[in-house]
Amino acid sequence: MRILIVGAGVSGATLARSLADAGNPVRVVEAKPHPGGHCHTERDARTGIMKHAFGPHIFHSDDMDVWSFVSRFAEFRPFALEVKANVAGRLFSLPINLNTLNQFFGRQFTAEDAQAHIRNLSVPLDHDPRNFEEQAISSIGEALYNAFFKGYTQKQWGRPPDQLPADIFKRLPLRFTKDNNYFHHSRIGIPQEGYTALVEKMLRHPLITVEYDTKFRRDGGDHEFDQVFYTGGLDAFFNFEFGRLPYRSLRFEDFIVTGDFQKSAIVTYPDPEVPYTRISEHKKFARWETHEKSLCSREFSFECGENDVPFYPVNLAAGSALLDRYRYEATQLRNVSFVGRLATFKYLDMDVAIGQARHAAAVTIGCLTTDLPVPAFFQP
Repeated sequence: MRILIVGAGVSGATLARSLADAGNPVRVVEAKPHPGGHCHTERDARTGIMKHAFGPHIFHSDDMDVWSFVSRFAEFRPFALEVKANVAGRLFSLPINLNTLNQFFGRQFTAEDAQAHIRNLSVPLDHDPRNFEEQAISSIGEALYNAFFKGYTQKQWGRPPDQLPADIFKRLPLRFTKDNNYFHHSRIGIPQEGYTALVEKMLRHPLITVEYDTKFRRDGGDHEFDQVFYTGGLDAFFNFEFGRLPYRSLRFEDFIVTGDFQKSAIVTYPDPEVPYTRISEHKKFARWETHEKSLCSREFSFECGENDVPFYPVNLAAGSALLDRYRYEATQLRNVSFVGRLATFKYLDMDVAIGQARHAAAVTIGCLTTDLPVPAFFQP
């Protein structure tokens, strides 16, 4: 079977390796000059620091199949992420925990007292929360919502929080302990040599052929393949025939300082008057290395235009008839499947994206043995 995979990010590379391990020849085309997609890491020539070129990525998962898979291609160094929020010049721990609550309210809560205080702050609704804002204020109240989430969410997504789904807020934990670790998973780490090296090793297989600086053209040869897996923007596959889906893009403003710049690897800036969403200090993602200088990146979110690179799909609380149209059109295609965050128009963490690609490979292998059509979409 002749298989084409469009995109050499973690989804495309995982799919390619999983299919090749099962004995299937695979061709991968990638528009960028390197693999890794938005997880791309590279050495900064000025400082020697490993830079997360398109924003920070920390691998975290409880999925042991996914962990076993990625561990084949990299040595992961344990990493405990502590995120701080700069609110009006004061640093607070995120996600909100007992330390955050004590500092914000000037109290010394026990866990039980803090839970009771949050219950008193929460705003009861006479219906299930219908959007991000309702979910937030019904969970933590207006003071914490306004301080930590309202401005940041507006900047990140470019829309009022009452237009965004409640599920986005549900992903944000609230803890009543003094543990400042951002993630609580059984496996948390960063590849010692970076994510690009990991993906390069995924693609290093005699049955995988990779072409970089190669743009996919739907009218330029996909008929030569029995199955195409597409990981780019869903609307881009159809040449934006029905209009553009809402994606957010990112811009990074780098700067270098001597010594350390901030206390944590990531500091968010929820205040609406600050134009950027967060600052990342790259050397703090590789604590096993020593560098005299420090490379930092301010991160700006903006609406993805015609000539911009899409990063995040924007799902709206009210749904989208345009998205429904594209998904329907995708299901009408023969021998074309959509995998990954951009193609499925879902916000997927890295481990979930890898798990989805692993599942897609398993389903595809099953279809090959039973002569069934490969589905257009796969569950994460």
